[in-house]
Amino acid sequence: MPSTPNVKILVADDEKASRMALEIPLRLSGYEVTTAAGGREAIALARERRFDVALVDIYMPDLNGLEVLHTLREIDPRLRVIVLTAQGSLEIALRAIEEGAFEFIAKPYAIEEMLALVERAAGHPLIQSVPTPAPEPSISALGSASGLIGHSPAMVRAYKLTAQAARSHATVLIEGESGTGKELIARAIHRHSARANHPFTAVNCSALTETLLESELFGYTRGSFTGAQADRAGLFESTEKGTIFLDELAGTSASFQASLLRVLQEKEVRRVGSREARPIDVRVIGATNRNLEELVAREQFRADLFYRLGVLTIQLPPLRERGPEDIALLIHHFLRGHSRQRGDEIRLSETALDLLGRYPWPGNVRELENTIAHAAAVCNTSLITVDDLPPRVVERVLPASPAKPRAVSLIDDRPTLAELDRRYAQLILSETEGNKSRAAEILGIDRRTIYRLLEMPEAAE
Repeated sequence: MPSTPNVKILVADDEKASRMALEIPLRLSGYEVTTAAGGREAIALARERRFDVALVDIYMPDLNGLEVLHTLREIDPRLRVIVLTAQGSLEIALRAIEEGAFEFIAKPYAIEEMLALVERAAGHPLIQSVPTPAPEPSISALGSASGLIGHSPAMVRAYKLTAQAARSHATVLIEGESGTGKELIARAIHRHSARANHPFTAVNCSALTETLLESELFGYTRGSFTGAQADRAGLFESTEKGTIFLDELAGTSASFQASLLRVLQEKEVRRVGSREARPIDVRVIGATNRNLEELVAREQFRADLFYRLGVLTIQLPPLRERGPEDIALLIHHFLRGHSRQRGDEIRLSETALDLLGRYPWPGNVRELENTIAHAAAVCNTSLITVDDLPPRVVERVLPASPAKPRAVSLIDDRPTLAELDRRYAQLILSETEGNKSRAAEILGIDRRTIYRLLEMPEAAE
């Protein structure tokens, strides 16, 4: 039962089944529930009576959820609004948080999770003021401006935490396998933070030796080591008032970890070879492709640094756990870029899309991007088929696939030109998986000619 009696809930969703899936368990839990089939109806209800909590879907035909959120918070600044979405993006999460949303949650969700969230919202202290939102693109333009693509629940959670991190001054730790987009998250946090007009510096800690890493980050004094011919400021000093992104922290030495901890605690740096401390104002975002908590347990990473870095922790899921829908979204995003470069719309055959959806993607989004770039480069037509994909990808999914027939087999028996036309039409039709309109487009003929070629009798033996 809810801890606060007589709590009034407004549910706004254009899908009846979704409204009922919320209304019934909420009523059974003792809440007073009112439903609205769209954004305008929700706003009208909020003008007539007071609600404590509102559950608002993002995508509704009359008004999108962000517009509803903004208006509801104008009507009643005390109202706690929970935003629901099946197609989240980082930009939407940022807008929702900036507009004063209490929470941002992805569909589908466990009803137990939703009930716990509503109870927490119902008992939350009243909000006294409405934040002034920064100007953002319209909802129709959202989804890929950050370079982060995907609607899976794990990605929506990452978007929400990224939006919250952007409004905070705390250090952030981003965890995820190589190629999942950790630097994109770090750049998004910086771009939407109060430090956006100041430098963003990215450092790959694993690419530098311990000595070079410390001198690059903290600076050095003349004569502190061979080749140090003059004093030099480090990246922390040159990133003053901005954000520094430290990638691959798991492999750094104990000495460097101690130096970084001192920087975070004291907010000052000492150049290599100097005893003078220089104050700095820099936000640190760390990243790792390994589990730092496990490394701490094995005493391979400082526990105090781990807790100092992980004030806010964002976990990016590997691509193989995000599902085929996210993979398809990413593929179409990359194809649009190559289509613009070529001046021709490049498409992916259904067979190729299915194969890419079943590949485990050990290199994550970076590997997928490179795979599409390879296919777009070798594709001779505007349709990418399985034959255009890198062999290592195809063989991982279809290890027993038969060898590709030699193109010369079309003319091995020296057919007539008419028979060769028919065979070539059949080949293109097979590559387009029976799509006669697409095959006709590739061949530069109309559909009637395709039918005529296919109906031709085979040449006499």
